[in-house]
Amino acid sequence: MGLNMNFLKQAQELQEKIKKMQAELVNKEAAGSAGGDMVKAVVNGKHEVVEIKISKEVVNPDDKEMLEDLVVAAVNDAMHKMDETVKLEMSKITGGLNIPGLEVPF
Repeated sequence: MGLNMNFLKQAQELQEKIKKMQAELVNKEAAGSAGGDMVKAVVNGKHEVVEIKISKEVVNPDDKEMLEDLVVAAVNDAMHKMDETVKLEMSKITGGLNIPGLEVPF
């Protein structure tokens, strides 16, 4: 019986640590870019785009598809960097153990 109680206590502590990390991640940001930094995107810890910067040199009405592609690439780059930040923070909590099904929900 003691083993099960200890396990439940550890699971509850882990859950509290994850909640605290989620609250802290909201304030973190990750920046991504594309086209040699001509398009930049910033996302927050909730995977929301908070900023887009576009250099005037890449704004061409005759080639809007290129600009659209660069924006998508910059946002994806920022999202990837935020995912890496989340993984790093999770590994700190779990001691580097990969616990299946344990993800940070937002």
